[in-house]
Amino acid sequence: MLRIGLTGGIGAGKSTVSATFSECGGIVVDGDVISREVVEPGTEGLGKLVEAFGSGILQADGALDRPALAAIAFSDEEKRQTLNGIVHPLVATRRSELIAAAGEDAVIVEDIPLLVESQMAPMFPLVIIVNADPEVRVKRLIEYRGFSEDDARARIAMQATEEQRRLVADVWLDNSGSSGQLVEKARELWYQRILPFAHNLATRTPVSSPTAIVPADPTWPDQARRILARLNTTCGHRAVRIDHIGSTAVPGMDAKDVIDVQVTVASLEVADELAEDLLRAGYPRVATITSDVPKEGTDPALWHKRFHASGDPGRPTNVHIRVDGWPNQRFALLFVDWLKANPGVQADYLAVKRSAAQHADIGAYAEAKEPWFLDAYRRAWAWAESTGWTPAV
Repeated sequence: MLRIGLTGGIGAGKSTVSATFSECGGIVVDGDVISREVVEPGTEGLGKLVEAFGSGILQADGALDRPALAAIAFSDEEKRQTLNGIVHPLVATRRSELIAAAGEDAVIVEDIPLLVESQMAPMFPLVIIVNADPEVRVKRLIEYRGFSEDDARARIAMQATEEQRRLVADVWLDNSGSSGQLVEKARELWYQRILPFAHNLATRTPVSSPTAIVPADPTWPDQARRILARLNTTCGHRAVRIDHIGSTAVPGMDAKDVIDVQVTVASLEVADELAEDLLRAGYPRVATITSDVPKEGTDPALWHKRFHASGDPGRPTNVHIRVDGWPNQRFALLFVDWLKANPGVQADYLAVKRSAAQHADIGAYAEAKEPWFLDAYRRAWAWAESTGWTPAV
């Protein structure tokens, strides 16, 4: 099962994308539909709303008067938080029931209006944001949904900003054009990325790492932060720490377009316990990789690890799970800091990587770099001793 988080500001076009995914075969769990369901007449939700906001939010027939509730609840932050505190838990429970009823091979599209505001993004292997310029959204809300201009702007102002949405977006769908154009973008995304991702999780197949060295991408740190947030949510207390490692963690350094992450755990038994949770988060285990190459003067048994890689064809990622304090775990942290502090070493390493990149297989690529790493291990630790290096907290 692949779970996708879909969101966007009011009037951005999220419903169009949701409907398109449904037509393509996705099972849409719509937060707006559920939020109406949990406050229907006779429900616990409606009773709590009346208790909090008064009977003035009811229509003559006892149903919820949504405009009346909105006028009260969106008048200040405290009242909005009260509304969310009542409705969100009920919606979450109903959402879980719907997901549990779906098949294991399903692609679940969770249409959540306040996904960003409720900090739910790290729960999903893929987060899709639908966006449009605020002025475009105001115009749509007035023309198609009967809002006044003041109401439209007030609702937009109460939601997450574009900057906040970009921080959690794995996919950014711009809807500044026509509805037809947005549908085509959504369909392409479904067939080119979402369905292959779902297939990879079902078959426990990671995507192949890219082989080409590309210019440094200034968005790599932001992409890594999203991945770390997802892994922190997945691993919880079982992870001692989670770090962005490898070349993409070094600002300005050319590299293969793959994010390397290290999850530090207390033991390999804990690493094995994480396997199924990591699969659900989008990272199948690569069972053939169980160790790094031991370096001279160290115990080979302390170079064992577990290795997972992303099933998402749109974001190749390597997840190395290593034991706290073992030499491979410490060297992964040291290596990034050593590169950052020594531009000359960066240049040497980049030359080695460009030569090794002729090998398409990840194992052959790593093996081709190993002679350089044998000396680099010694040099890096000499630098660490001379500078008093310790891993950043």
